[in-house]
Amino acid sequence: MKKSFYFIAAFLVGTSFVNSQRITPPENPRKIQVAILFDTSNSMDGLIDQAKSRIWNIVNEISSLSYSGNRPSIEIALYHYGNSRLSASGNYIEQLLSLTTDLDAVSQKLFGMTTNGGSEYCGAVIGRSLADLEWSSNPSDLKMIYIAGNESFAQGPISYKEECKKAASRGIFINTIYCGNYDQGVREFWKDGASCTNGDYFNIDSDRAIVHIDTPYDEKINQYNDSLNKTYYGYGVEGQRKKSMQLAEDSNAEQESISVKAERSIVKSKGHVYNNASWDLIDAVDNGNQDITKIKEEDLPVEFKGKSNEEKQALLDKKREERKNYQAKINELAKERQNYIDTEMKKRAEAGGQVDDFGTSVNESIMEKAEKIGFKKDASLEQ
Repeated sequence: MKKSFYFIAAFLVGTSFVNSQRITPPENPRKIQVAILFDTSNSMDGLIDQAKSRIWNIVNEISSLSYSGNRPSIEIALYHYGNSRLSASGNYIEQLLSLTTDLDAVSQKLFGMTTNGGSEYCGAVIGRSLADLEWSSNPSDLKMIYIAGNESFAQGPISYKEECKKAASRGIFINTIYCGNYDQGVREFWKDGASCTNGDYFNIDSDRAIVHIDTPYDEKINQYNDSLNKTYYGYGVEGQRKKSMQLAEDSNAEQESISVKAERSIVKSKGHVYNNASWDLIDAVDNGNQDITKIKEEDLPVEFKGKSNEEKQALLDKKREERKNYQAKINELAKERQNYIDTEMKKRAEAGGQVDDFGTSVNESIMEKAEKIGFKKDASLEQ
């Protein structure tokens, strides 16, 4: 009996010690979720052009945020509405992307959008985004809907007021961007559509071309990006297709301007934002998605075929270090580039030349709302 007693006592003490030493698992990273709802009726070509030019600037701005010293994950969803090519029975609405961290897919869908005349039902598309998407239930996560257009916000069979109430109850901000005169947007209920969730109302001239600020650093950043691309190795059935998409979206950005490509290159230098574990070998291994010694030979990139496990690991380690090196070089140049842009923007603002566009509207409201719920802008954290 005494032996049993001592055994039980020792077990309880040991269990207590283990429990006292147990490390609390880290919290899941905070999320920033952004759904963008584009009017793609005939008059909205300028809006789409602005979005193409500003998407990488928006992602870079969001990526500077942290929560309790940690970087959040960034998820973006895309819808378009008001296009007569879409189904009338579905209220002329189409989801292009659900909430995703795949930024190349976001770019591909954005550059693939075209306009055509139709009926714009704001309440309906907001309702679809609320119903379709996997919105976080954590109040510490930032959840934003941006809807842009130029017809009455009250059009269509679904009340925007009812959908706004649903969004407000879930902590989702609706932010409205009217493409036209500020007062006209107020009369057409765009300001009311934002106010009901304490979101922001903006007006922009969607036909105004974006003025890009080219810098002395853009060309070198883009050269490093070309070298960075050579460290990506597609594996599995999706590997080659996604690698081709990566290069295609570089080309799309470059067609906008050298400045837009530089913005994209800077996003790609941030591993916490631009992560391709679904198709890139290095990201997949580093994220714990894959074990390089267990991937089937036919699923390996050509460069890794026919090698021993030791040789595969050595090549992987070499390319990982090359990637880090190019990312670091881009990051350093990005800081100097931003200082140059800040100085130029200050000059333009003093001269009265600062104009709101799609990108500045989105950036302004994201940063304001993010800071209110505990995010901080901190570009100094390790990428």
